[in-house]
Amino acid sequence: MLFDLPDHDTLYQALLDRDDRYEGHAFVCVSTTGIFCRLTCPARKPNSENCRFVATIGECIEAGFRPCKRCTPLQAAASADPTIASLLALLDERPEYRWSERDLDRMGYDLSTVRRSFKRQFGMTFLEMARQRRLRDGFEVLEQGGRVIDAQVGAGFDSPSAFREAFARLLGRSPRDLRSGGDLQASWIGTPIGDMIAVSSRSHLHLLEFVDRKALPSELARLTGSGKLTLGIGRTGPTEQAEAELSAFFSGESSAFETPLAPPGSAFSKSVWDELCRIPAGETRSYSDIARAIGQPTATRAVARANGANQIALMIPCHRVIGADGSLTGYGGGLWRKQRLLEIERQYRGISVEAARTV
Repeated sequence: MLFDLPDHDTLYQALLDRDDRYEGHAFVCVSTTGIFCRLTCPARKPNSENCRFVATIGECIEAGFRPCKRCTPLQAAASADPTIASLLALLDERPEYRWSERDLDRMGYDLSTVRRSFKRQFGMTFLEMARQRRLRDGFEVLEQGGRVIDAQVGAGFDSPSAFREAFARLLGRSPRDLRSGGDLQASWIGTPIGDMIAVSSRSHLHLLEFVDRKALPSELARLTGSGKLTLGIGRTGPTEQAEAELSAFFSGESSAFETPLAPPGSAFSKSVWDELCRIPAGETRSYSDIARAIGQPTATRAVARANGANQIALMIPCHRVIGADGSLTGYGGGLWRKQRLLEIERQYRGISVEAARTV
């Protein structure tokens, strides 16, 4: 698990020493190259501040990092399972291909076996791995100012319509509906528990959600529903700040989020979200606790609705709200993520926000 790893300095020294004691148990993601490696990698070592250490290959891939071609971190899993080895080789040969269960079945693979093998080794299925690669690549082309046709080709889609459909499932609109220099800019951010979409203006972060959240298209529609704001793809200052703070959070350096936020919502919802931000990392509250804290003790259900309507995950920590009986209750990013976030935050328990900035 991510939280059982030694501290950053210990793992960075292990990387410098090419210490094989962490083989298979720790991997390094290098922000400046977008590559992830084994700690025994012979390549030139990155600076410490550019390294993020995680426990599984799946976390590296979900965060948008590609496997190193020198130390081949996927090789151990491939060597242990011929099915994984064969499919990874096919994915490397044809990264642009739109793989489907029909393809796997036609090649004689048992679908349930393939699914279990990849989930066990990487935390995701083969089809999820292939799709994530393609969509991320296409999004990044657009984010860097590339043409839609270049993004389509980069994402490995044979037809413009197929790329538009896949993109629309993610953002609720086609690439051509996105405005160059829009009022709001969407960007892709990788984290150890899954890729996220950030939407910012030049001054504030308006949305931060996991790419697999089903409500994402409708949330984006609400942001621009008045017709007064246009949406494009690109980077802004608040997005850059949010990415840096998320990296510090997951690496155990800080639980403080200071990115300026502008969540859309009613005055009541904003009062709930303000109260959520007052919950210290490592602690939880119930819906009734929040209702009492905002001076409306009978508004428990309304508090629950406001909690569910939050469109800025992690930074407005709705994951810190649990049921009165201690159960996790619902979470738009998935209960497994909620559990993971609460486990991560145990390391921050009892640390003030000021102190957390220097942990």
